[in-house]
Amino acid sequence: MRFASSAARHRRLAILLTAMIAVAPIPALAQDPGATAPKRQKKLPEAPGKLPKVSTDRSHGLDFLFGALKAAPDEASAKHVEAQIWAHWMQTPSDTAALLMMRARAAMDAQQMDVAQKLLDAVVKLRPDYVEGWNRRATLYYLRNDYMHSLEDIEQVLVREPRHFGALAGLGMIMQDLGDEKRALDAFRKALAINPHLDKVPELVKTLTEKVEGRDI
Repeated sequence: MRFASSAARHRRLAILLTAMIAVAPIPALAQDPGATAPKRQKKLPEAPGKLPKVSTDRSHGLDFLFGALKAAPDEASAKHVEAQIWAHWMQTPSDTAALLMMRARAAMDAQQMDVAQKLLDAVVKLRPDYVEGWNRRATLYYLRNDYMHSLEDIEQVLVREPRHFGALAGLGMIMQDLGDEKRALDAFRKALAINPHLDKVPELVKTLTEKVEGRDI
């Protein structure tokens, strides 16, 4: 609630993150999600602009692709497999949801955040089983510095797809924005364990490891 006390927001966020432990273990955060984020470019992992067609061959399902992603011998191979994973996530049997997602992305690109919000609300209501509806809305909330709602949507993503490296990286960025470097490091490490080829995340892990674990006890 917009006018909830700081203590109430702390409790709500702690409950939310405790619920996420079963999916992506992150200790409860005792920090105000309404705090002003550091000024830096907000860029979360997202699907490439052009996605490959999703294969109907069961041997090329997500389990196979995640194994191939870890075993990729080079960056080019990894990005090819990563694009196929995003294509699986983006796929929806609902033409309406697909159209709403396309319009929401266009609205976000045009900085029409209120329009994008309404479109993504409709996607989530129409297809609550659609992982990317939740993930795209979590990104929108993040861009608006609404970390509480972004975390709630990230939870929904990870309940449905615990291997969603984009959502885990987004979780790490929220923790980093809030100044909680330990929890940011935990989330980035989980994302990197799933996708070792995530852009910029290895550098973030290295920097945060030095800060968090390199401190004098």
